[in-house]
Amino acid sequence: MNTLVPRPVAELPWKLLLPIMALGAFGTVVLYSAAGGSFSPWAASHASRFCIFLVMAILISRVPLDIWKEFALPAYAVILLMLLGVELLGAISGGSQRWLDLGIIRLQPSELMKLAIILAVARFYDILPAGEIRRWNAIWPAAILIGLPAALVILQPDLGTALMITAGGLTVMFLAGLPLRLFVVSGGLLAAAIPIVYTYALHGYQQKRVTIFLDPESDPLGAGYHITQSKIAIGSGGLFGKGFLNGTQSHLDYLPEGHTDFVFATMSEEWGLLGGAFIIAMFLLVGRWGFGVAERARTRFARLTAAGLTMTIFYYVMINLLMVMGLAPVVGIPLPLVSHGGTAMLTVMLCLGVLMSIDRHERARAYF
Repeated sequence: MNTLVPRPVAELPWKLLLPIMALGAFGTVVLYSAAGGSFSPWAASHASRFCIFLVMAILISRVPLDIWKEFALPAYAVILLMLLGVELLGAISGGSQRWLDLGIIRLQPSELMKLAIILAVARFYDILPAGEIRRWNAIWPAAILIGLPAALVILQPDLGTALMITAGGLTVMFLAGLPLRLFVVSGGLLAAAIPIVYTYALHGYQQKRVTIFLDPESDPLGAGYHITQSKIAIGSGGLFGKGFLNGTQSHLDYLPEGHTDFVFATMSEEWGLLGGAFIIAMFLLVGRWGFGVAERARTRFARLTAAGLTMTIFYYVMINLLMVMGLAPVVGIPLPLVSHGGTAMLTVMLCLGVLMSIDRHERARAYF
């Protein structure tokens, strides 16, 4: 077998790639059904993007770990300037100003920041002397690194992405060894500030999302329509689902955004609880592999980066699943590798590429 399979192929992390490819293939099948049994307009583009981004991730895995460490803070600075450019020159679509129109493509810098914030905060704690970890000098620089991009993204406005950036940065801070009481006190202050934030900081549509999350039946045909139809679709699937191409909520257009944010509901109606369990199991395998990379890492930067990137993917999945089941407000977070849309898939594939780079570096060190 060793003579039949080229060594570069045999050395690929198949424990990661197999569940990733299973998710991409299953997402293509679900999107094919969501379009009424057609590869157009979603399934074909989803499959092609997946293949391109997967090759990109494998190529990224060849980048030495020292490169990620060296360019972590400069890359963060460049993307921060791009976020500032969005505020000054960004393209407006759907009432939000989130993109830079580069002619060939429209780039969303906030998505790139989800990766950059992990690298930057991990690099900061890699530089910080171990004896400083419980002092004020370990807190305020990381808080600024997280707060600046989060504030710029909130101005777009894009609360969901701002929360993802903040959660990723705080995760690295926690894993770096900051005192637990710091997070407990901060969480208490944040909880106390919720009424003030709700009243004065959130836009009207964001306040409506919170209200509908607490009581979706209060406006079932208006703001609560998405989550009501999503819960109907998930519940009607039962254990085994209605069968491939037999969904009604998406085919009859009762379920809005059934190919993007609510793709899990589209899938659950046709594939039931078993389909949902399959998707969750594949993501658990991805998470297990990612935390394994973090556990084997021998440097602080590699350890924090691997754990932070794995948690970023986990946040994507957790927020989307809670959202479509009515357990969290609707914030526009897609299900990675399954939902249609290139931006989230690109971000997740970048995270996976860096994770594979760390894994390759650690395996090479163990070999020598």
